[in-house]
Amino acid sequence: MLTDDRFTDEEVSLTGVRVSTRYPALRLTVLPGEMSDGSPTRQIATARWRASLIGCDLLAAVGATLLAVVGRFGVTQPLGPTAPYVALVGVGPLVWVALLLTTGTYQERRIGTGTAEFGRIANAGLWMLAALVAGSYLTHSELSREVTAVAVLAMTCLSLGTHIAGRLLLHRRIRVGGAIHRVIVLGSETEARGLVDHITRLPNAGLKVAGVFMVEGADRGKGSAFGLVCPVDEVIQTARDAGADTVAVAGSGVLSGADLRRLSWDLEGTGIRLLLAPDVTELAGPRLVVRPVGGLPLLDVKEASFTATSWALKSSLDRVVAVALCIVLSPILAGIALAVRVSSPGPVLFRQKRVGRHGQEFTLLKFRTMYQGAHQQRDALLAHNDHDGVLFKIRKDPRITPIGRFLRRYSLDELPQIWNVLTGTMSLIGPRPPLQSEVDAYPADLRRRRLLVKPGMTGLWQVSGRSDLSWEETIRLDLEYVENWSVLLDAAVVWKTFRAVTSGRGAY
Repeated sequence: MLTDDRFTDEEVSLTGVRVSTRYPALRLTVLPGEMSDGSPTRQIATARWRASLIGCDLLAAVGATLLAVVGRFGVTQPLGPTAPYVALVGVGPLVWVALLLTTGTYQERRIGTGTAEFGRIANAGLWMLAALVAGSYLTHSELSREVTAVAVLAMTCLSLGTHIAGRLLLHRRIRVGGAIHRVIVLGSETEARGLVDHITRLPNAGLKVAGVFMVEGADRGKGSAFGLVCPVDEVIQTARDAGADTVAVAGSGVLSGADLRRLSWDLEGTGIRLLLAPDVTELAGPRLVVRPVGGLPLLDVKEASFTATSWALKSSLDRVVAVALCIVLSPILAGIALAVRVSSPGPVLFRQKRVGRHGQEFTLLKFRTMYQGAHQQRDALLAHNDHDGVLFKIRKDPRITPIGRFLRRYSLDELPQIWNVLTGTMSLIGPRPPLQSEVDAYPADLRRRRLLVKPGMTGLWQVSGRSDLSWEETIRLDLEYVENWSVLLDAAVVWKTFRAVTSGRGAY
C-alpha cells in the first residue's frame, strides 16, 4: 500500500506521551537473508564486551606492576623495600583502568573498528607515566625510575595486546553471524544504496543492515528492485520486529530538520538510536567534529594532515623501513629474480610508466609475471575483461606465466617497488599508482586531490579487495586515504596487508 504522496500523519505514544508526527512517504525494502527469513543475526552485547575488556586490562596492569617490581628486586623481596611499591601494585592497576575510561578507550563507537582505540591506550600510557612521576615527587617516595618505566611500558603493551586479541575475537564472532548493531537505513534510493554498500564493505564494523526505508520522489522513475511498501507508522515497529537497534538516515537532503527532530522524538524511549550519515563519506575519524554554536550543531571539518612536518615524517619512515626491507629481503629478492629469469624468456623486471605525486610520471618496477610480448595481445583480450572498463583485469589471464601467477597471488611481484620508495617516487603506504589513462578518467574536481600524495606499495585498495574492487570504489578508497592520513592509519594498513596477502583475495 502506498502512503500519501506528500505526508503521513499519525499519533504515537511513547513513554506515556502522545505526539503527532509527519514524515515524507516511505517504502520499505526487506533484504533477503535478513528480516525475511525469520532468523535475526546474533546480537553481540557491547556492555558485556566492555566489561570483559576492563577486567582483562585490570589483570594486565596487575601483571605489569608485579613484573616491574619483582624484576627489580627479585622473588625474595617481591614488593621492594618501601611502601610505594606496595601502593604501585595495589593502586596502580586501578589508576590505569581509570585512565583508560577517562580517555574513552571503551566507548562503544571505538569497539571493533578504527585505530582510535589503540591510540587512546597509548595516550593513557603517557598519562600513567606522568601520574607516577608526579605522585612520586609529591610524596617524596623513592620509587625507582626503572620500575616506573618498565611498569608503564608493560601496562601499555599488555593492554594493546589484550585489545588486539579482543578485536580479532570480535571480528571472528561477526564473521560467523554476529553483529554489534542491526540497522534500518532511511533515505532516497541513491543515498540509501550508497550507505548500504558502505556498511556491507566493512563487515568488521559490526553493522548489519536489516532493511531500507526509502523516501519517495527523489529517485522516482529510475526503476527500482524495491517492491514491499508499508506506511510510516511501521518504521519503529519494523525495527523492533527485525531486532534492529539503530535507524540510520542516509544523506542530508532526504528529511528536513523538522522531520529529523520529530523522528528523534519518536525514537526516544524505544532503545533505538538515530545515526545521521553526512554526504562527506570520504572524511572520517578525527577530521569531523560536531561544534555546537549557539545551540546549532555544526560539522567542523578539520584540514587534512599532510602538513610539511607530517610529510617529512612519512618520507623519513618510508626510507628507513625501505632500507631495512632491502637488507632483510635481499635473499628472497634474489631467489625470485632467478625464478623469473629461468621460467620464461624475457627480462626479470617489468617497467611501466605511472603517475605519481602532483601528476609527475615515474617508472614503476615489478617482477615480470607475463610472457614476453604480452602487451601486444591486450586488444584481442578486451572482450574478456572482468573489470568495469577503465581497469583491465582478467581472472585467468593466459598471458601470465606459472611463476607469475604465484607471485601475483601473494603480491611478491610488487617487491621491486622498494627501490621506488628509496628513490622517493613512491611511498610504502598510499593510493594505488595509476596509469595516465586512469588519471584521465578521474573526475576533474578529484584529480588534483587524488594526486596530492605519493602512490604506495600497499594501501586501502590493497587491503579492501584489490582487483575485485570497482573503478569507483578504487577512487573512493584512494581519496579516503588522502583525506584521512595518519601514522595510525598507515600502521593499520600494514597490519591488514599481511592478512590480505596471505589470503590472496582479489589477486589476479
